Amino acid sequence: MQRGRAQVLAAMLLTALVAGMALTQNAETPSVPVGTRIANLSFRDIDGVAYTLADLQRHRAVVFVFFSIQCPMARKYPSRIARLHETFEPQGVAFFVVNPMPHEPLSEVRQYVREVSWKMPVIKGWELAQALGATVTPQAVVLDSNGVLRYRGRIDDNADEAQVTRHDLRDAIAAVLEGKPVPNPETPAQGCVIAFPKPRPKTGSVTFYRDVLPILQNRCQSCHRPNGAAPFPLMTYEEASAFAPLIKPYVQTRRMPPWKAEPVAEYLNERRLSEAEIATIVRWVEEGCPEGDQKDAPPPKQFASGWMLGEPDLVLEPDREFRLEATGRDVYRHFVFPTNFPEDKFVTAIEVIPGNPRVVHHVIAFIDTSGRAKQLDGRDGQPGYEAFGGPGFIPAGGLGGWAPGNIPVPLPDGIAYRLPKGATIVIQVHYHKSGKPETDRTKVGIYFAKQPPRQIVHVLPVLNFLFAIPPGAERHEVRAEATFTRDVKVLAVMPHMHLLGREMKVTAILPDGTEKPLVWVRDWDFNWQETYFFKEPLRLPAGTKVQVVAYYDNSEKNPRNPNKPPKWVRWGEQTTDEMCIAFVWFVHDDTRTAAR
Repeated sequence: MQRGRAQVLAAMLLTALVAGMALTQNAETPSVPVGTRIANLSFRDIDGVAYTLADLQRHRAVVFVFFSIQCPMARKYPSRIARLHETFEPQGVAFFVVNPMPHEPLSEVRQYVREVSWKMPVIKGWELAQALGATVTPQAVVLDSNGVLRYRGRIDDNADEAQVTRHDLRDAIAAVLEGKPVPNPETPAQGCVIAFPKPRPKTGSVTFYRDVLPILQNRCQSCHRPNGAAPFPLMTYEEASAFAPLIKPYVQTRRMPPWKAEPVAEYLNERRLSEAEIATIVRWVEEGCPEGDQKDAPPPKQFASGWMLGEPDLVLEPDREFRLEATGRDVYRHFVFPTNFPEDKFVTAIEVIPGNPRVVHHVIAFIDTSGRAKQLDGRDGQPGYEAFGGPGFIPAGGLGGWAPGNIPVPLPDGIAYRLPKGATIVIQVHYHKSGKPETDRTKVGIYFAKQPPRQIVHVLPVLNFLFAIPPGAERHEVRAEATFTRDVKVLAVMPHMHLLGREMKVTAILPDGTEKPLVWVRDWDFNWQETYFFKEPLRLPAGTKVQVVAYYDNSEKNPRNPNKPPKWVRWGEQTTDEMCIAFVWFVHDDTRTAAR
């Protein structure tokens, strides 16, 4: 079992749909105003071919797209950039992609260009960004045939291509080719700030090696490392200082590390930064990212490359790689593994090794005793099957899950999940698309109890499926309640809503009226759903009520609202539906109870 991430034991669970990370918006005043005639520039592409702006003026327009191979926003755009090049290059437009990030190695840029199959020249270096006033990636600049800067800004208005309503770069190029004024010559670009080389202070009240690196090691590097799940590493001073403008607002608003629960209880493996840690990072950025003395650095953090819990009793792995397209919406793929055990098995832990951490967002293990998963398997010629709103069957249980940053932790001694004889294990893998074609073959290790457990983990679903959220409602309340009929020890709780969800509180109300908060997610994010395991099991007497209070935003102000315009929304498993449910993991509070 993985403590700290979604473990789903009912068909109602719908896991994350990622619309893309919200990133830093360029707020700097460009040094080169739109309308400026650019002095002659000279540069070389990564193949050594030399160019000058004077030579390029034989073209009807010149386009520079500033791109980072690590920036999550930029990585939504490779195919769109390629299509723009294919459309306008035959019309006399010169296209260049520019990688201005000093910390991104040329070798990795070359590899990325091959993987996305770009045909236009690629430039490595920050000088063009400075000369043309570009400050973030992705950002585009258009020059006319006289070298006048006619457009600078975003490529379009949404990282999710399906939601684009304005094609700013396309329209700007078309206007220049027609000899007309660009309708919107400067648009706000959102993305990752370009880290122009500048002197960094060596010392300060806060330094990287002494103060910041320990925080990154303990809180960030489990994901932000080479071949990790995060889009860029934070292992070195160069990497951290390059992303400092992005790191500061993310830690201040607690968007990173991704931990949504308010501190109303003590949770296992909590990733929440302390106020002191946030203050340290913010001061470091505000002081100009002092490097400090490398002698102050802690030893490098070591990350396991094999099974952390030892060799599993059972390893589940698809018989071939799953192929993931470059762009589009996230994919929820379900891989099917019949077990054919002649008797019940008891599972104490699972461990997940993502085959491709760049695209694997999380993994959940379901149990199917209906046979439905085997019927769905492989219908589209790839291993497994695709399903959004749950696994496509009513689960008979679950075995746990994984998400970036989690480490596998076995259940306490004497406690286990039941895997019924003859059951099928279904592994749901949630994939982010990276902007280029990818493959994955994730492994899941299963660990069985060495002797029959004393207690079996149960799940109490606290839900309301009779609600209706009216269109336009900005804070619609939905409540649910369930009661324990026996003394229990609560191990974990997981809140669950869809895209309209904004807030959920789950509270235990004891028979004497005492209230014990279980979890409070004040800023619900469908992309970061957690199972919150308590450091110590919470004892609750018979008669305790579990109360759920949830709030939904079904207005046009909600950028995640899938309905445009808003409409009435009720319970359902589709993206446009909603749910109100909290899963509570518990065992009966009687250690003498035999497994049954």
